[in-house]
Amino acid sequence: MHDQGGTREQRIRVLVSGRVQGVFYRATCEREARAAGVSGWVRNCPDGRVEAVFEGDPDAVERMAAWVRRGPRKARVDDVELYDEPVQGLRDFVVRD
Repeated sequence: MHDQGGTREQRIRVLVSGRVQGVFYRATCEREARAAGVSGWVRNCPDGRVEAVFEGDPDAVERMAAWVRRGPRKARVDDVELYDEPVQGLRDFVVRD
């Protein structure tokens, strides 16, 4: 956790395996992240996984960590790898190619 001007912040990186490409995973993740108030990004990996970074209030980051385990309705999540990382001060959430 990191103290960003008096507010606690946390950053995690996740790698999600399963049927997670071609099921609106990135678009839904972006919507959920913006609703949770977290910054970061999400992208498809060449190996078929989805990678995402979530940064912000620890409760909001934990909400996203729980969401990636479910994903959107048509997804099937088989495995989630989660890594704590140093906060980088991101201020937006984007879908990367």
